[in-house]
This record gives sequence, structure tokens and C-alpha cells, in this order.
Amino acid sequence: MASLCRHFLLLLLLILAPGKLAKVAEDATEAEALLELKAAVSDPSAALSAWNSDDGVGHCSWPGVACDPLQGSVVSLDLSGFNLSGTLSPAVGRLRHLLNLSVASNSLSGPIPADLSRLADLRQLNLSDNLLNGSFPSALALLKNLLVLDLYNNNLTGPLPAEVAELPNLRHLHLGGNFFTGIIPPEFGRWEFLEYLAVSGNDLGGPIPPELGNLTRLRQLYVGYFNSFEGGIPPEIGSLAALVRLDMANCGLTGTIPPELRNLQNLDTLFLQVNGLAGDIPSALGRLRSLKSMDISNNALTGEIPSTFADLQNLTLLNLFRNKLQGSIPECVGDLPALEVLQLWENNFTGGIPQRLGKNGRLQLLDISSNKLTGNLPPDLCSGNRLHTLIVLRNFLFGPIPETLGRCESLGRIRMGQNYLNASIPDALFSLPKLSQIELEDNLLAGWFPDTGNAAISPDLGLINLSNNRLSGPLPPSIGKYSRVQKLLLNQNQFSGRIPPETGRLQELCKLDLSENRFSGPIAPEISRCKLLAFVDLSRNEISGEIPSEIAGMRILNYLNLSRNQLEGSIPPSLATMQSLTAVDFSYNNLSGLVSGTGQFSYFNASSFVGNPGLCGPYLGPCSSAIKGTGSPHAWGSLSASFKVLVVAGPLICSIAFAIAAIIKALSLKKASEARAWKFTAFQRLDFTCHDVLDCLKEENVIGKGGAGVVYKGVMPNGEQLAVKRLPAMSRGSPHDHGFSAEIQTLGRIRHHFEAHVADFGLAKFLRDSGTSECMSAVAGSYGYIAPEYAYTLKVDEKSDVYSFGVVLLELVTGKKPVGELGDGVDIVQWVRETTDSKKEGVLEILDPRLPRVPLDEAMHIFYVAMLCVEEQSVERPTMREVVQILMDLPKGHGCDAPIKEVKEQQQQQQAAENSPPPDLLSI
Repeated sequence: MASLCRHFLLLLLLILAPGKLAKVAEDATEAEALLELKAAVSDPSAALSAWNSDDGVGHCSWPGVACDPLQGSVVSLDLSGFNLSGTLSPAVGRLRHLLNLSVASNSLSGPIPADLSRLADLRQLNLSDNLLNGSFPSALALLKNLLVLDLYNNNLTGPLPAEVAELPNLRHLHLGGNFFTGIIPPEFGRWEFLEYLAVSGNDLGGPIPPELGNLTRLRQLYVGYFNSFEGGIPPEIGSLAALVRLDMANCGLTGTIPPELRNLQNLDTLFLQVNGLAGDIPSALGRLRSLKSMDISNNALTGEIPSTFADLQNLTLLNLFRNKLQGSIPECVGDLPALEVLQLWENNFTGGIPQRLGKNGRLQLLDISSNKLTGNLPPDLCSGNRLHTLIVLRNFLFGPIPETLGRCESLGRIRMGQNYLNASIPDALFSLPKLSQIELEDNLLAGWFPDTGNAAISPDLGLINLSNNRLSGPLPPSIGKYSRVQKLLLNQNQFSGRIPPETGRLQELCKLDLSENRFSGPIAPEISRCKLLAFVDLSRNEISGEIPSEIAGMRILNYLNLSRNQLEGSIPPSLATMQSLTAVDFSYNNLSGLVSGTGQFSYFNASSFVGNPGLCGPYLGPCSSAIKGTGSPHAWGSLSASFKVLVVAGPLICSIAFAIAAIIKALSLKKASEARAWKFTAFQRLDFTCHDVLDCLKEENVIGKGGAGVVYKGVMPNGEQLAVKRLPAMSRGSPHDHGFSAEIQTLGRIRHHFEAHVADFGLAKFLRDSGTSECMSAVAGSYGYIAPEYAYTLKVDEKSDVYSFGVVLLELVTGKKPVGELGDGVDIVQWVRETTDSKKEGVLEILDPRLPRVPLDEAMHIFYVAMLCVEEQSVERPTMREVVQILMDLPKGHGCDAPIKEVKEQQQQQQAAENSPPPDLLSI
């Protein structure tokens, strides 16, 4: 009877509560789907550890899961930033009530599951910042209620999907940062409600469709970066009346800036930089009253800055650098009330700097370098104490440095070199609390080196460059307070007195140049305490005394120039043991004695020692008997007979003992060599042995020398050519192998496909990621390729590699070596900058004459990229990906595709015509 009752009750429940049972079944399905999703991912942070069907609390309380409070169905799944890897399971398509799905900022890979198309109610789909690959699933076009689709920063490929145009309610579409190809489909102009569209950072081409002008509700449009479109900016873009941000930077645009952009009255950001836009800046842009940021730099724009810019009262950033603009900078620019950033460098501006510039109290960054500006610096540049960067170098400015800058506590970077500034340097300038670099080289500054007294020095101050001025007097003892300075460049002045011993306190100093001054007295031995010094130039002074032997303790010293002084005594033999030295110059002093021909000195020639009549050695001629110390015959005659026998027999006995010891040692070495073969590490199948390699280590095969050893050319028995690096000898068990072990381990992990590559750089990321020391005391390839910041930080990063790559590009353009062909202490980067003034039009002055058939525009483009790579400040260099993109984006339609030889001939003919007398004189 009881059993019958239970069956009756169960039947009653089935009749009365079918909805509840269905809900239980649905809950089980959702929980199973979530657990399948969990099973498809790796969860090292245990973010999904609470996803457990046995916990008894239900899946609606699991992390990242949200359910509808009435129905209890999963409506939101947000796993963004959970540090997940693996794949996105198709089981997610069984969460049929889902409104919001986000797995952003993880490391998920694999394709986007087409099962997502089953989520008919889905409003937001965010899969950004992952490693998803494959093409866009066309089935996602079924998500008719979708408002947000964000696929940014994945590895998606194939054509840009036109199917997304079938999502009628879309408000936000981000397809950028992928590898989509093809064109922007004209169908993208159909959306009625779209407010955000981004396709930047892909590999798109073709023209930008004018149909985008139909997106009347669009507020943000991003199409730039790594795309390479044909043609220019469609005038129809001016119809996007609601547009707030327009970013078309770095995408190959040509033509002119359409004046129709004046209709974008709500626009606050206009980015058109790094394109090929030409013509004048439309005065109509002055009507963009809402504009806050305008960057149209790195184009080919001409003409002047429109006076209508006076109406841009909300403008905070104005970047016009690297164009062909001319004329004066309008005074109205100095009156813009909100201006914070003004960058006009590398143009042809003339006249003065607006004298009210900075008076608004908001100026933070000013860079007007590499123009033809004259006059004085404005007095109120830092009236609001916000200015942190002031760069005015390479102009024709004159007058004093404003005293007000000495009170600018926000100022970090000062670069005023290569002008005609005069008077003295304000003392307070060197004690600014946030100062990181000060460059005043190549001016007419007079007075003394600023004495900061007891004032505190900025802990960030890393560079002081006062070279080629008219500064005089002794260096103050307070110079020892610049404890964080890495470069101290005071050459070509009139400084006098002793080099202060306080210089030894500069523990982070890497480059010291005091050449061409009037310093006198001995070299302070305290300088050897600067253990990070890699470059020391004290040449062309009046320094006397002996060379301190303590210099040998400077283990990473790369360049040492003591020439043209009054030094005496001998060259300490310990200097020859400095394996880091790649360049020395002791010429034209009063030095004497034997010059060692061993160690690192074996790599130098006589030019490093000429002008010292008292020196002798392997390349300087035989030493006199007085230097050899042969002794006096009178002293020999006064010795007793027994002592003479002892003197004669002693060496004989020692020779016999030495011979016996040598035989024993040879036998032990032979036995040891038999037991221990060469360790030969091969990363591929080779047709030669280590003995074939060793046979190449001959002096006539040397192709390079540096701080990390000698490089030999090797030809194997099968005719294959290779380069062999031989390290300097080091003690057994020494932990310091000049980074060679790290390099071998790194090369073992890199897949070069066995093609020839440039050596000695490009390993930065691998060294850092592997945990191997990124501080190395010697760099193979040595002085010419090293980025400036390397010498004082001893750290490598990707921007260090970019610098080295730029040097290689300059080698290709000029046909010259990085160092050694361009004068004492001058490397290829310095030479090129001085010869061309860093302008690509000057490439003809430095071009390798063996390249007569190379088109001029290609040579100019390579040179332009090279100069970007070798920027002094690492932050100003492009990334390697950007370098590749710029190299590929050769400017079109500039009319410079004629071969170099033809261009030179045309120039010579034109010059001859200009120099020839006029026709009426020819008839006389």
C-alpha cells in the first residue's frame, strides 16, 4: 500500500510541476557545459577551483558565473583575466540564455567555436587579448541581437569578415590587432547604430571605402597601424558628424588632408601621423573647436601653420614634427590656453619662438629641435612648474638660458645643444630635483662649471653634455655628488686645473670625455674606482705624471685615449691584460720603456704609441741597452770567482730542472687530453670536425677583433665558409666567460633555418627571458654596434638590438665600418649625423659609391629608417616590428626613383649651368 502511495505522489508531481523538473534538467545541462569548458582549459592560478559539481551550492555561485535572479539561468560568463590557457570549448554554446560572454585577457588558443552562434540572445561577446587563430566563423552572423563584438589582439587570419555587416544591432566592433587581410568591405557602411569601429593593426590594403561616411552614429574610428591602404582619406569621412576620435595613423595614406574634415565638430582626437600626406594643412581644421589632440607628424606636409589654429582653444597636444613645414610659428600658438605638448621638430620653421609660450601654466613638453629658429628662449616656459621636457637643439637660438628654468622643479630633460646660446649656465639648473639629462653642447656658453655646493642632486641625472663651449676654470669638488651620472662630456672647452679626485665617486659613470681642455697635473688614480667606465678620453690636455697602474682594474674599459699630453714614465704592463680594451691611444707624450706585445696590446698597431721617442717594442723598434738593463762590465769584474761559477752554472741547473718539469707536464697533458676530448656543440648536421675549425685559427684569417675575442674566417674541406670566434684565455674554472656560454645556450634555442644572419645582437629578449645575466661586461663586435645606454646600464633589451640594426643599415648605405675609418673616437653614427644633419635628403653625401644604380628614394628610405633606429634615447627608437613595417612601406609617388648615378649627373649639370656665364657674356 505504501509503495502504491509513493507512485501516486510521483505521478502527481509530474502532472503538477513539469516546469520545475525541466528547470532541474536545464540546470544540470548548464553545469555540465561549464565543467566541460573548465576541462578544456589549463588553470594554473586555480581561478576555477570552485567549479565543482559536488560542492552543493550550485553553479550560479561559481566565480565568473551570473544567473538571472528570477529564472536562475546563466546569463553572464566573465572569465576575463583568469590566466587561462587551452581552448574555448564548444560546450559554451549550450548556455542558451547567455547575454554576456567575456574571456578577455587570457591565453586561449585554437579557433573560435562556431557553436557560439547558438546563443541567440547574446548581447556582448569579448574574446580580446588571447591567442585565438583561424578565420572568422561565418555562423556568428546569426547573432542578430549582438551589440558588442570584440576580437582585438588575437591571431585571426583570412579576409576581414564581411559577414559581420549582417549583425544589424551592432554598436561596438573591434577586429584590430589580428592578421586579417584584404580590404575593408563596403558593407561596413550599413550599420545604423554602430558607434565604435576598429580594424587597425592588421594587414589590410586597398582604398578606404567612402561608404564608411554613412555611419552617422559613429563616435570612434580606428583604421591605422600596419595596414597599408591605397589612396587618401575619403572626403566622406567628413560626414561622420558624431565622430569624437579619428585614428588613421601609419597606414600608407597619400594625397592631401580633405577640408571636409572641418565638419567633425565633435572631434577631440585627430591622428594622421606616419603617412605620406602632402600639401598644405587645411586652414579649415581651425574650425574643429572641440579638438584636444592633433598629430599629423611624419608626413610630407608643406606650407605654414594656419593662423586659424588660434581658434583651437581646447587643444592640448599639437604634433607637426617631421614634415616640410616652413614660415614662422604663429604667435597664436603661444597663446593657446590649454596647450600641454608642442612638437614641431625636423621642419624648416624660421623666425622666433612665440614669447608667450608657456605662459598658460600648462606646458609639459616642448620639442622644436632641428629647425632654423632664431632669437631668445621665452622666459615663461615653466610658469606653471609642469614642464618636464625641453628640447630646442639644432637651431640658431642665441642669448642666455633663462634664469626661470633654474626654478623649474618639474624639469627632467634639457636638450639645447647646437645653438648660439651664450652667457653662463644658471647654477640652480644643475640642482633641479627631477633632472635626468642636460645637453648644452655646441653653444657659446662661458663661465665655470656650475658649483651646486651643498644642494641635493637629482638621483635621476644620468647625462651631462657641455662639450664645445667656452667654459673655463677648474671643476668643483661638488662634481663628486653626481653619483648617478653615466655620461660626463666636457670636451672642447677651456677647463683647467687638476681633474678632481672626487670624480672617483661617480660609481655609475660609463663615458668620460675631458679631451681638448687645459687640465694639468697627474691623472687622479681615484678614477679607477669608476668600475663601469667603458670610455675614457683625456687627450689634448696638459696632463703630466705617470699613467696610474690602477686603471688596469677597470674591467669593462673599452676605449682609452691619453694622447697629446705630457705623460711620463712607462706604460703599466698590467694594461695589456685588460681583455675589454678595443682601442687605446698613448701617442704624443713623453712615455718611455718597453711596450708589451702580448695580451690585448697584440691587437694594436704603432699608431697608438707614436710620438713617444722613448718607447720601444714589437712595432716601435728595438729597445736600447739601457732599457734592456744589460748591466755594467766593472761590476762583473769585481765579483769573486766562485760567485761567477755560481752565476754561470745556476741558469744551467735551472734549465735542466725546467726541462724535466716540462717533460713531466707534457706527459700529464697528453694523458689528460686523451681522456678529455674537445666539447663540440653542434646545432645541425655538419660535414666538418673541430680539428678542421682549429686549423683556421691563423693570423692571416683574422676578420675581426673585439673585447670578447678574435673572429677568424674559416673554409672547411667541403668548401663551406664560416666565422670562428676565439675567446681570450681565461683561468680554469673562471665563472666569467664574457657571456659566451649564455650565447651558445641561446643560439641552441634559436631556429635560424641555417641562413646567414648578422651576429652579436638580437639576443636580448632570449637572454632576458632565459634568466641568463642581462648584464655583460663585454660585447662581441664591440664599440661600433653598442647602443649608448648599454655601456652604463650593462643591460640589453629590444631597443638595444634596434640600435645595432640601425648601425648595420648605415653600413649598408655608406659602405663604411662602424669604427676605425672616420677619425679618432668617431663612430659611424656620429659621422653620419654630422655629415647629413640627420636629414634623409643628405644621403647623397654619405652613400657608398658602389651603389650607382640604386633608386634614390630607396636609399633615402633605408637611411631614414636607420636614423630612427640609432636615436640617442632608446624610448625614441621604434620597435623591431615597426622597423619592418616602415621598411616595407616605401613612400610612393615622390618622383625620386631615378638611380643615384643619374641624380648626381643631373645635379652636376645643374650646378655647372648655375656657374656658367649668361648667354650675353658668351657672345663677347
